[in-house]
This record gives sequence, structure tokens and C-alpha cells, in this order.
Amino acid sequence: MKITMDVKGMSCQHCVNAVKRAAGSLAGVAAVDVNLASGKVTVDFDPAKVSLEQVKHAITEEGYTVV
Repeated sequence: MKITMDVKGMSCQHCVNAVKRAAGSLAGVAAVDVNLASGKVTVDFDPAKVSLEQVKHAITEEGYTVV
């Protein structure tokens, strides 16, 4: 399943890497694509292994806001 979310608070490449690392470290996440300019994060994940809420939580734990 692929979902695109608005993520607030990203301002640099470090932010991009932090979001990719946080979401990408979850079991069941196949890919994370971050568009810094638009503030969009696309996550490709297996809902049988990880929930959307777990993905959102991983991103918010890094200090960003998932809208």
C-alpha cells in the first residue's frame, strides 16, 4: 500500500534523512520518498506488517508533524 502524507517541520536534507530513517526502519516499510519542497512523504508499506499509525508515530517521534 502506498500513501502520501503532508509532513510539517522539514526544512533541510537532515530532516529528509531523519524522516526516511524513522519510517524506513519499521518492519514492513518497503520505501520512503520525501519531497522537501512540497512537504510530502510517500510511504510504501505492507499493512499486514505495520500500520499507518505506526508510520505516523515514527515520523512524529523525530519531531515532525503529520497532517
